[in-house]
Amino acid sequence: MTSLPTFDQVAALPILAKGSVTPDFIDANGHMNIRHYLEIGADCSQVLCDDSGAPQGYIVERKLGVFTAEHHLRYLGEMRVGDEYTAHARVIDRSDKAVQMLAFLLDRERNRLSNTFETLLIHMDMETRRPTGFPADVAGNLDRMIGHDANTGWDAPLCGVMGVRR
Repeated sequence: MTSLPTFDQVAALPILAKGSVTPDFIDANGHMNIRHYLEIGADCSQVLCDDSGAPQGYIVERKLGVFTAEHHLRYLGEMRVGDEYTAHARVIDRSDKAVQMLAFLLDRERNRLSNTFETLLIHMDMETRRPTGFPADVAGNLDRMIGHDANTGWDAPLCGVMGVRR
């Protein structure tokens, strides 16, 4: 696993979501429950899909979509009631039928990285329910996003147990 990026390195990425931890986010341990980290990370993945040309309407318009094959959550610092956060993400890699993304949750109260959400999405034909290649326009957009994200100057802290297979 690579070293973690700094708060400032992540903060330089576009903000894909922001908010504050509300009382209904809190679990019995007094911090944000796992489901909210997962939801914020999944929302970031959806924004990246939207930006790539595969928005939620993609299913209806093109009969194509993405399914989550794997994800990995890494907790680095707890979030508590009232804490402000921003979420950022990078597109890491892709193959003909899969894309790997990494979302970051920044704790704005303590200026630290609180969580990473790594996901592997499989591109699907929604009629056959089988994997299929990305259309040329979406593939091109993903490639541009990967190129842009590769130029951040820091390596993404991947879990090392999942990724795009070729």
